[in-house]
Amino acid sequence: MKTLFQKETINEILTRIEKLAPETQHSWGKMNVNQMLAHCTVGMKTASGELFLKSNAFLKLIGSLFKSQTTNEKPFGKGSPTHPGFIIGDTKGFEKEKQLLIDQINKFHSAGESKVTSNPHAFFGKLTPTQWGSLMYKHIDHHFRQFGV
Repeated sequence: MKTLFQKETINEILTRIEKLAPETQHSWGKMNVNQMLAHCTVGMKTASGELFLKSNAFLKLIGSLFKSQTTNEKPFGKGSPTHPGFIIGDTKGFEKEKQLLIDQINKFHSAGESKVTSNPHAFFGKLTPTQWGSLMYKHIDHHFRQFGV
């Protein structure tokens, strides 16, 4: 299983991010490429503990149904539920959002498993560092596939 703690996985993600451009269009969903980059940065910030998104009973119920997806090889499907804290309106522009995501990915990888948040995930609840690393890869992979990279 791929995780953002593996150097080869980081290299793959960074190669794919370089294939994005301001005019890259999505194959599904509503976000533009800038919003997608900012959305993925929010995910990375929750994994590192820089950001904590609260949950509620409805989100926990949804998460309990999908938690096994954090630890399997199957990519996320289209139309997965989104926490309101991950919905992005305004962005800082393509190059800035791209660099912010690259920085967060590198920071997460460099810090290693011992620095992953102990906060529960808003959907999935308590996750191990390995689950966080896998989830972050799968989340970014999902959105990169959405944008064809």
